[in-house]
Amino acid sequence: MQVIQLTDKNEQFNEAVDLYWKTWGEEGGKVFYEDAMVHSLQDPSELPSFYVAIDDRNAIIGTYALLRNDLNSRQDLRPWLACLYVSEDHRGQQLGAKLLEHGLKEAANRGYDSLYLTSDLEGYYEKYGWKQIGLAYGPSGDSIPLYETHTNQY
Repeated sequence: MQVIQLTDKNEQFNEAVDLYWKTWGEEGGKVFYEDAMVHSLQDPSELPSFYVAIDDRNAIIGTYALLRNDLNSRQDLRPWLACLYVSEDHRGQQLGAKLLEHGLKEAANRGYDSLYLTSDLEGYYEKYGWKQIGLAYGPSGDSIPLYETHTNQY
C-alpha cells in the first residue's frame, strides 16, 4: 500500500472525486468535492490536500483529507483531518491507522503542532492517541464530538 497526495488531474484523480463524493457527499453534491479537489491542485503545499491509499494494482483502497475547516463551528482550529475511509475489503488490516499516521506526518511537515477531527465513532480515534476536547456544531446546529492530537512525535 502507498499513500499519495492528489496533485494532478488524471484518471486516478477523477476516480478519487467519485469516491470522496459517494462516501461523504450528498446527492447532487459532486460538484462541491470536484471543485475543492481541483482547486487543491493549484498549490499542493497548502490546504486543502486530498490523499488516497492505493494497492499494488493502483486501485484506491482508502482516503483522507487535510482541510482548513471541516464545515463546523470551530473555525479557530486547523488543520482538520477529514474523509478517513477504508474500503470494506481492506478493513481490519490497520490501514486506517496508517492513514492517520500519514496525516499526522503531513501536518507536522507543514508546521502544525496539532491536528483536529470530528467524529461520532466512539472509541476508534482514542486508540490512536486522539483526545476528545469538546463539541463542534454543524450548520444545522447538531453537535459532534471534537478530537485533537499533537504532531510533535513526527
